[in-house]
Amino acid sequence: MSKITTAKPDDVLPGRAYRPDNVQNFMYSAALWNAHRIHFDMPYATEVEGYPGIVVSGPMLGDWLTQCVIEWLDGKGRMTHLEYSNRKAAFIGETVTSGGRVISVDHENNSAEVELFIKNEAGEVIVPGTAVVAFGND
Repeated sequence: MSKITTAKPDDVLPGRAYRPDNVQNFMYSAALWNAHRIHFDMPYATEVEGYPGIVVSGPMLGDWLTQCVIEWLDGKGRMTHLEYSNRKAAFIGETVTSGGRVISVDHENNSAEVELFIKNEAGEVIVPGTAVVAFGND
C-alpha cells in the first residue's frame, strides 16, 4: 500500500446535515425488510410505543457515518472497520448532523482510526462510533 496519508490526530472529518422524511425512512426500512411500525405508523409510534414521532431507522444513521468516512477519504483509501451504537432515537423532521475526527494514525501500516458521531438538534451525540481506514488504492 502506498504511503500517501497526511492525516493526523484531531483532523476533522467534514460532516453533513440530514433531515430525513417519511418517504426516505419508509423506503429505507422496506429495503431492509424492517417492518417495525415505529418507522412508519405515527399512532403506533406515539400511542403504543410512547415516542414523540416516527423513529428514523437506526441502520440509516449508521450508513450516514459510513458516508462521512467515504467522503473524507475521497477515493484515497477504504474503510476496513466500523462500529457504532444507536444510543438515542432520531425522529422524522429533526435535523441530525454527522461528523468525526481522526483519533490516531499508524504510519507504519498507513491506516487511521477515526471517531464518528451523529448529533441531534440539541447537539447531543445520539450515535457514537469508530472506524478504521486504510489509505491507498490497493
